[in-house]
Amino acid sequence: KNDAGHGCAVLMEVETGEIKAIANLTRNEQGIYTESLNYAVSAATEPGSTFKLISMMVAMEDGYITNLNDTINTGNGEITFYKKTLKDSHTGGYGRISIQEVFEKSSNVGVSKLIWKYYKEQPTKFVNRIYKMRVNQKLGIEIKGEGIPKIKDPSDTTWSGITLPWMSIGYEVQLTPLQILTFYNAVANNGVMVKPQFVKEIRYHGELIKAFPTEILNPSICTKSTLEMAQKMLIGVVENGTAHNLKNPNYKIAGKTGTAQIALNNAGYSNSEGKKIYQASFVGYFPADKPKYSCIVVISSPSKSVYYGNLVAGPVFKEIADKVFATSLSIQPALAETQKLPVPSCKNGNLNDIRNICKEINLSFNNDDVNSDWVVVMPDTTTVRLKNRIIHTGQVPNVIGMGLKDAVYVLENSGLRVKVSGKGSVIKQSMEPGEKIMGNNLISIQLG
Repeated sequence: KNDAGHGCAVLMEVETGEIKAIANLTRNEQGIYTESLNYAVSAATEPGSTFKLISMMVAMEDGYITNLNDTINTGNGEITFYKKTLKDSHTGGYGRISIQEVFEKSSNVGVSKLIWKYYKEQPTKFVNRIYKMRVNQKLGIEIKGEGIPKIKDPSDTTWSGITLPWMSIGYEVQLTPLQILTFYNAVANNGVMVKPQFVKEIRYHGELIKAFPTEILNPSICTKSTLEMAQKMLIGVVENGTAHNLKNPNYKIAGKTGTAQIALNNAGYSNSEGKKIYQASFVGYFPADKPKYSCIVVISSPSKSVYYGNLVAGPVFKEIADKVFATSLSIQPALAETQKLPVPSCKNGNLNDIRNICKEINLSFNNDDVNSDWVVVMPDTTTVRLKNRIIHTGQVPNVIGMGLKDAVYVLENSGLRVKVSGKGSVIKQSMEPGEKIMGNNLISIQLG
């Protein structure tokens, strides 16, 4: 689909570390994909944004991050360290957002600012905490050719002024897909890091020759409070953040997207044609509330115009997870009794339109005390409750929750010019509701 150079996927059982499936494909000169190299085990590359979890957990362990609702100003989405500019993928930046949102949106500026603030005077402390989590060591698996993890130390000759902020977002470090998966698996496994296991036992003519029990590499990668915050961030990525396209009604996924530029030896991050080469990834676990399996998907050098982790690697992860969930009765919730279907959500908008929709799908709704043209919709357990939303002449209307058509109609009828971004229903408006309209004002609305 993405015409990529190569890719890999690994499925691991959380508690035991047993590798349930592994696949590696490479496109040869004839354009045919073959399984010729074990990238999951051997290819140590700069992971990009999937490393942000490690950076954030380091700051949590050292007591610098204690509340995910604390905010940080990401500004216009750019920050400069020693004349080297680091940017967010979202043009224009996110402004001031919570630490939870920094992770959900995968803000390079937000993560690097946090790590720079706390560790610029003590980078060794940052690195040592990573070492303590055992991220810098090989897994010691039975398969030969495991890539060597590279986590720089301030004493290294290649350490520079920009190493710390770049390292915090997954550059100037190298890890294999299996090493990254093992760390995320530990987060799913209540902090216990187990060794990936390719062979469970050896039998000869049905007789057990040798068994290989689960091997613990690190009994606790972090404290309970850090673990809880990390798990909350990973769930948020899928529920509200960069991987919202992986949400589904049957079970929850927790994980992190990754989009990294690939370094071309000493030629920087661009090829001879000046084009950047990318690596897309998604790593996580499911079901998020009771993790049974962890999985990583890494796709290198997608040649189509799409290269972000949520769009390239994410759908592959979801396809794997859906199939495993559908065929694993042990992780599916028991069907006790018939559950009532929840009342579907509905955008705020025109009263007559909403009444007609409710009648069409046989949904009950209240008629009491509703006398305005525009209403707020509040789904209940069994009915739809409508509440008046009064539009006052000469004042900025409240269009939060409305669809694009209704919002633009109300705002333009109030004498405002409208600028729109995003899709869905209105989640933010640049002018406060009730503010006096002065002249031909321009109002920006954000949909989501």
